[in-house]
Amino acid sequence: MPVETTRVAIIGAGPAGLLLGWALRRAGIDAIIVENRSVDYILARVRAGVLEQGSVDTLKRLGLGDGVTSAGLIHDGIYLQFAGERHHVDFNELVGRTVTVYGQQAVVADLVHAHAADGSTIYFESSDVAVHDIETKSPRVTFTHDGEQHELHADIIVGADGFHGVCRPAIPADHLTVYERTYPYAWLGILATVPPSTDELIYCLHDDGFAMHSMRSLQVSRLYLQVDPSESIDNWSDARIWEALHTRLGVPGWTLHEGEVTEKSITPMRSFVASTLQYGSLFLAGDAGHIVPPTGAKGLNSAIADVTMLADALIAHYADDDTALRGYSAAALARQWRIQQFSQWMTQMLHRHPGTTDQHDFDYRSQLGQLDYTTGSTHAMRSLAEQYTGLPL
Repeated sequence: MPVETTRVAIIGAGPAGLLLGWALRRAGIDAIIVENRSVDYILARVRAGVLEQGSVDTLKRLGLGDGVTSAGLIHDGIYLQFAGERHHVDFNELVGRTVTVYGQQAVVADLVHAHAADGSTIYFESSDVAVHDIETKSPRVTFTHDGEQHELHADIIVGADGFHGVCRPAIPADHLTVYERTYPYAWLGILATVPPSTDELIYCLHDDGFAMHSMRSLQVSRLYLQVDPSESIDNWSDARIWEALHTRLGVPGWTLHEGEVTEKSITPMRSFVASTLQYGSLFLAGDAGHIVPPTGAKGLNSAIADVTMLADALIAHYADDDTALRGYSAAALARQWRIQQFSQWMTQMLHRHPGTTDQHDFDYRSQLGQLDYTTGSTHAMRSLAEQYTGLPL
């Protein structure tokens, strides 16, 4: 059985694990990444596409900025649409910051190529991954790769293996509390091969429910509809989807262009936060420790923020300063709860809520009032802009 030793063992080769491994490698700290999926699978996953300005700055600082610089779409703001009218919230004018549309799969591709060129050790398609002795200073990772059992000894293990990973469940139940909220709506999302019909993202509250027009590039549009979580994608033909998008997003003088639908799926919405991101020698980052609804575009950015803090803490740790590493969980969670409240605020403001007819109508009109205030107040728009473009670390 091959036995290896590294300073940091990283479980998960999503954006969090790959970015952490790269940041450590750039600082001269060896790390090995273990991933249960194939490289083709992680490169094909379509996920979030909006990067906060701080996330873009981090990628550039770590030498990963070529792709986002050449292909990223810089947006000065977003549109909020309600009561048949569209309002622009100009982030750059309000707070001097922007966001960049650059798909998560593109970030992952940039990281995979950088690691491959630099000779990083990444065990893709690993099975039976497990962590051991995490309460000690000599934790281990065991896994099977190419039919052979492996054992990996490390100083520290980082769980960047997502919500369904093995790392968070390895923390004893009496040391971990899980805070969760499920939402009574889901997103039906499509990718369409058609140039975007808008220059910036449109968030829309309509009497029929939420709708959103996003994009992945100048040739590919990403669009969403609010649906019931119990809905089956089989009930939504391409024609029905486009009809609903026209109805919800339509405003006078604007045209939604249709194109070939290449992907469609329904995604439930939930919020989730673990009470700690550290136990012994195990640290959590990204979706392993928290999940937000997609409305505020915070999932990928939260992972990048975690990794930025954790990488800096680990670099300091190997320079004999443990202050930041001891405080990582508290600092990351304090920031995460601010992100959670923003994502919840955006979600509840922009989706039709179920309930009795009277309650349903009251909530809707209250939401219209909230949106009217938000788009009519410079202070409210500045608050939205500050949070959407990214809170400081």
